[in-house]
Amino acid sequence: MTKHKKGERGAILIFLLITISLVGLLAGMAGTSWSTVTQRSKEQLLLWRGGQIRRAIGSYYMTGHAGMQPSLPQKIDDLLRDPRSLAVVRHLRSNYLDPMTGDPFVLIRDSAGKIQGVRSSSTRQPFKQDGFKAENDDFTNKASYAEWQFIFRPKGVTQVTTSSGG
Repeated sequence: MTKHKKGERGAILIFLLITISLVGLLAGMAGTSWSTVTQRSKEQLLLWRGGQIRRAIGSYYMTGHAGMQPSLPQKIDDLLRDPRSLAVVRHLRSNYLDPMTGDPFVLIRDSAGKIQGVRSSSTRQPFKQDGFKAENDDFTNKASYAEWQFIFRPKGVTQVTTSSGG
């Protein structure tokens, strides 16, 4: 058994406390950084998925059949397989979920109740506040992801109401 001088035991204890505190602080900083990286990644996925759905709604609208008035879809499933056609027409590959919440997107409907767009239900504040593509320019300086509305606006349709569901 080794003998310790009177002050050595206290110095070792202080060294261990400082080391544990530093490890805890570094772990906390790494966790915060990882959270930021994860949210930014989900934010990019939200922009992509919302854009895909907006384009699919536009494709559905523009793919009118002979003698039919252009129309918006009644439900998201209409984008996955267009019921107006006997042939298989897919405007959207998958029924994407909101990456910020993991839930279905909130549907944005026009005055006739047809789907005009989608939005997230997340109230978190976006990291991205500017520098959006022209189609998303109205996302600038929004306070939450719920304010990022991916709306297809055909000519003559201006009024929208919001309802949830898929």
